[in-house]
Amino acid sequence: MHPLQHPPAVVLMTDFGTGDTYVGQMKGVILTIAPETRIIDLTHAVTPQDITEGAFLLERALPYLPPASIVVAVIDPGVGTSRRAIAVEAGGRRFLAPDNGLLTTILNMHGCGACVEVTNRQYIAPERSRTFHGRDVFSPAAAHLASGIALEALGPALDPAGCMKLAMPGCTALGKGVWEGGVIFADRFGNLVTSIDSSLAAEEDRWRLVLPDGTALPVQETYGNVPEGEPLAYRGSFGTLEVGVRNASAIERFGLSRGERIRLERI
Repeated sequence: MHPLQHPPAVVLMTDFGTGDTYVGQMKGVILTIAPETRIIDLTHAVTPQDITEGAFLLERALPYLPPASIVVAVIDPGVGTSRRAIAVEAGGRRFLAPDNGLLTTILNMHGCGACVEVTNRQYIAPERSRTFHGRDVFSPAAAHLASGIALEALGPALDPAGCMKLAMPGCTALGKGVWEGGVIFADRFGNLVTSIDSSLAAEEDRWRLVLPDGTALPVQETYGNVPEGEPLAYRGSFGTLEVGVRNASAIERFGLSRGERIRLERI
């Protein structure tokens, strides 16, 4: 019998895609150890090796994940190197991830409880691939957490202040009613998600986003405010301003990549 009345959900976020068996192997490991576990696929479509995108998506999804869930986040270009595997308590949940900055926003924005390096061989695979710690380290550790072990059992304590953090994309005030941010990523529809917080574009005023080529897009309420095939700026579901094209792709229209600067102006 499971020691917990309601086993916590295990949430998976990776850059593995679904065209191979990687995600299925991770789920197989988890369910072999903890058969009652509920597994949520947050996404497996993070841009390959893009730790910054993963950190952004993870933090923005956090309010919608079940309380006490166990989050396995694997965007891991340093797999097999000396980078640590860590487990952290923060925001009412537990996180397993490589210590490469993927938990930057979680550590910055939520109080951190226990933090350990995942080394206890009792809770990871006895033989570990150098290229697939998602299966051999993070998945078994998550399954044992779901089965009721304490996070501290996974390995020695770490000071969370010593965990690696990234310089996340931000937003800078350039003057009264003017802010500058940048593109973070493009979603599967080709919408460009920026680092400019939607709250800066107060709804009682009129605003526009100015792209690097000088194109100015008034901030609209929804796609239906512009004709089909026309671009627009809008307050997106991630809580930041986005650039889209109605029934088309903004990334194809404008060709912008992460880090390119975009300006918010009051009209």
